[in-house]
Formats: sequence, C-alpha cells, structure tokens
Amino acid sequence: MPRTTSLFAAAALAGTALLWSASAAHAQSDAEKALSAQPFTIVAPFPPGGPVDTLARILATGLNERYKQAAVVDNRVGANGNIGIDFVKRAAPTGHTLLMVPAGNLTINPTLMPKLGYNVDADFAPVASLAKAANVLAVNPAVPAKTVAELVALSKAKPGTLSYASPGVGSGLHLAGELFKQQSGADLLHVAYKGTAPGLNDVLGGSVPVILGNLPALLPQIQSGKLRPLAVTDPTRAPALPDVPTLAEAGVAGVSVTSWYGVMAPKGTPAPVLVQLAADITRIFNAPATRAQLEKQGLNVWIHTGSAFGDAIRKEAAVWAPIIKSRKIEAE
Repeated sequence: MPRTTSLFAAAALAGTALLWSASAAHAQSDAEKALSAQPFTIVAPFPPGGPVDTLARILATGLNERYKQAAVVDNRVGANGNIGIDFVKRAAPTGHTLLMVPAGNLTINPTLMPKLGYNVDADFAPVASLAKAANVLAVNPAVPAKTVAELVALSKAKPGTLSYASPGVGSGLHLAGELFKQQSGADLLHVAYKGTAPGLNDVLGGSVPVILGNLPALLPQIQSGKLRPLAVTDPTRAPALPDVPTLAEAGVAGVSVTSWYGVMAPKGTPAPVLVQLAADITRIFNAPATRAQLEKQGLNVWIHTGSAFGDAIRKEAAVWAPIIKSRKIEAE
C-alpha cells in the first residue's frame, strides 16, 4: 500500500474512533439527563431490617446524591417477594423503578413455583449484583458437637431426632441444607419457618438444635456466644469469622452456597440507562465507607454488571433446578 493511502486509511480509522467515542459520550450524557428527570423508587420486596432493605437504602442514598432527585425505598412485601417483583415488572422501563432482590427469587423460585407470574429473562433486565454474604451452619451451644464431623456423627447416632431451621421451604438455605445432607450423609430433619427470625428464636431457645442462616442475621448471636458456628458454606472463609472453616475444609465437599443480592430493572429499559446505572452502582458500593459499613454486617461487596450478572443468574438457576426436582421440593 502506498504511504499516502496508508496515511489516509489511518486517518479514516482515527476519525471513526473519534466519532464513535463522541457518540458514546453523547449517549452517556443522554442517559444521565434521563435519569436526572424524575424521582427513583427502589422496591425491596421484604420487610425493613434485613440485607435487602439495607442495600436498597444505600442505593437510594447514592442515587439521591448523584442525581439530586428523591429516591425512596418501597418495602412492598408479601407472597415470598412476588408482590414487589410484580410491581417492578409492570413499571415504566425508564430506570427510575428498580428491584432490590435476593438470589433465590431469581434462581430458585422459577423452578420451585411453576405459576410464578414472572419470567426472569423475559420480564427483567439485569443491572448489577451488589453484595454477597456467607451462610453459616451453626448450633445451639448445648448441642454436644463442636465440629461438622461431630454433628454428622451425632445425627447418625440419633436418626430422626436432630432438626435444622431454615427461612422456608425452597429457600436457598433450605436447599443448602438438603445439599449438605446429601454430601455428608447427615440425618437432619428440615423445619421451615416464615423467615430467619422465628427459626433463629427457636434455635436460641433450644427447641431446634441446628440452623442454616446467612451471616448478617446470625453474626450478633455468634459474637455474643449464643450460637456456635461450625462452618460456612462459602468456598472461602468469611472475613467476619476468620476462625470458622468452610464446609470443604471441614470435610464436606460440593456444598458452595452463597447468599447474594442484586438490582433488576423492567425489561425494555434503554441500554444506555442500564449502563449508566451499573456505573453508578459500582461507584456507590465501591466507596470505602460503604464497604466498611457492609463488612461490619457480614456483607461483602460483589459487583457484576449487565450481561455478566445475567449469566451468573442463569448459571446458578441451572445448579438448583435438578436439586429441587430430584429432592421433590415443593413450595408451601
């Protein structure tokens, strides 16, 4: 190629790159303008006080500061989260009504509840995952088991007598318990509650000896000595419980279950708006003060955006579907 032609081609490519960059910047600017145009509603489909509510309030504060618009948290509870989820599904796809949701509603319920009323892929656009929390296998201190191996042995020695509490049939913690039983051979009866709090109360009271719960809910009781942690279900140890082994370290492989939380938008939300929201969320939750606040509660920032978040949802759903079907677990 003659040098003049080569220079012309290089200039053309450079010009194209500049035009693309300007176009992208313009689209980003338009997305920011669109998001600045009206207030935000963050729907948390569970009661105040839990991780979903905490994360929703952090996001609302961050969006309020970013766009100088009101941002409110709507705790639209009921039907295992489905009332709030349905509300967001029907909202205008502008990026101003967002869903703060735990993993189970996206990865477990679609298999557990055939008549769910929403389709994760068809009705929602993934914005970003925000944080994750370890799950903990713990016992009342009166239980004569100080390790996972001792708990498994105790359950086999007294078949049909030891039970474990979970937040409900088909919850991620219920499935984690079934997976633990399958991999360890433990003989444990499942006792389902309507949420973590009532199950935790019974474990603290001694009527149920074992609990599987997420770390933010159990951490205060562990720190006070009212619960004895035996293992976490994460692949790595929890920073808040550095001396507590993983189940794999305790001799039970194949049980890697993490509680995580993310943000979804109604399907049809413009792509530039989704990209902008993902960038805002990344900035809000990566702030050192936010990280420190969450770590004190047993939560760790865990961000995946857009299609990467969508892929993570589908991958986890594919893990739970055969377990739900093989164990014949049905929603109450």
